[in-house]
Amino acid sequence: MNKERMVAFSDGVFAVIITIMVLDLKAPETPTLAALRGVLAPFAAYVLSFLYVAIYWNNHHHLLQITRHINGRVMWANMNLLFWASLIPFTTRWLDSAWLSDVHHPEIPVVFYGLSLLFTALSYFLLQNMLVRLHGKDSALGRAFARDFKGPASLVLYIVAIASALWNPAISLVIYLVVATLWFIPDRRIEGVLGEAEHGN
Repeated sequence: MNKERMVAFSDGVFAVIITIMVLDLKAPETPTLAALRGVLAPFAAYVLSFLYVAIYWNNHHHLLQITRHINGRVMWANMNLLFWASLIPFTTRWLDSAWLSDVHHPEIPVVFYGLSLLFTALSYFLLQNMLVRLHGKDSALGRAFARDFKGPASLVLYIVAIASALWNPAISLVIYLVVATLWFIPDRRIEGVLGEAEHGN
């Protein structure tokens, strides 16, 4: 199957996810710096989630660049990824409340935010592994993902962050930021394989 339609659809969904998140941001009611403090928590949550969506879009783009073809299972795996990613605006909106001082149980939104990130990550790795299986371990995809450190490390950190939220939600938020920092630069393994192909190696 040709991958182009799946790529175009995925790009559109990622764009909609970002649009939904930014529409949730509310401008201060008065033109003062004091009023700006009231929107700092939602803005910080938006920035973190925007970073995550941008990371997934970048890595999804790189992943499909070296994908030659897809099948029905890959299409469903991709839809699974988009489903979990589409929940990020919802959990981001809930996370806003966790950063407000008068919330009695801030750990609950932080846990659910972490779960949305965890299942999005699991879905991405499922899609990645299905594509490697489809193309073979000796393919460009297989070579690119032969050694994967950031993937398993991210999953472990998400689980630690979710568990930490029950004790100290602030620690969880720091861990979520650390994982985002790990993935800020698109996967260099894929860029390396693409470079080899361009030079005819």
